[in-house]
Amino acid sequence: MKEKIILEIIELEWDMFSKVNNIGGMAPCQEDYKTFKIMRAGQAEAWTELLLQSYYDDLVQAKVQSRNLMTEKYARMMESTFLEEYKKIAGMLPVVDNRTLDLIERILCINLNWKVKTAEKYPNLTKRGRVIYTKDDSCYVTSFETYLRGELRTYSPNTIELYYDMTLEYWNRGENIEEIYLLNTVKKYSYDSLEMAEKFA
Repeated sequence: MKEKIILEIIELEWDMFSKVNNIGGMAPCQEDYKTFKIMRAGQAEAWTELLLQSYYDDLVQAKVQSRNLMTEKYARMMESTFLEEYKKIAGMLPVVDNRTLDLIERILCINLNWKVKTAEKYPNLTKRGRVIYTKDDSCYVTSFETYLRGELRTYSPNTIELYYDMTLEYWNRGENIEEIYLLNTVKKYSYDSLEMAEKFA
């Protein structure tokens, strides 16, 4: 059941992602389904089934409404990377309620902690990834913090509530979900562990 819904989510996401209109034309990553699937599956496999179902419902509802959540995600990132352009489109984006915004910032706080610890533990694996903090954004660089904030703001209030609950569950168990995402991903490249992947990165 979980594997099936993950595949359905990835197909819906890819359909949206491949249709995002970029200022400079289609990006190479929009033609690389294999990598997209690996990266998105690595994340989704760590999610609870309740969260997966809620996010799947978000994607289906967005499709019915002719909304592209991937376009909205990248548009929201522009608040930090292209502020003047963002101001031109901000009014067209769905309003996010205060409760949801508050939970998003709480989720971010925990995930940033995890991200820093993962980068310290596996520097070779993470060095090619995004910079971590929004303060380091530029028109050429989008940080992990800005990316995740942009994505979370496309989720429904119900999905955010479930995401927050899941985040707290991992935190209370002393588990690092960013490390789990990374492990799920490197396994798809035939590495048995993060330590092995770090050695050959």
